[in-house]
Amino acid sequence: MTILIIWLIAFCLIAYFVYQRWNSGVSEGLDKVLPDFLKSHGDNRYLWVITLAVLGATTLVQPVEMLLVVILLALIGWAIMALAKWAGNKTHH
Repeated sequence: MTILIIWLIAFCLIAYFVYQRWNSGVSEGLDKVLPDFLKSHGDNRYLWVITLAVLGATTLVQPVEMLLVVILLALIGWAIMALAKWAGNKTHH
């Protein structure tokens, strides 16, 4: 129960500060990091505020689990890229 309360407090604080600073840098910073099809260009403010708040609060409460998820996603991405490169080399012959 304590972890839930800490998570909710972190979620609310992160959501509040991201919402307040959306026009003064958060939107531009987010657009620099994301690929073209995910860029917000200032739109979808509420979606990105909630997404960043959930990720931030979860990272604060369970940092090891988030690190393991990032490592797992990176390994899956690497395997898919290697498989696509291998398949691409096979089709040219």
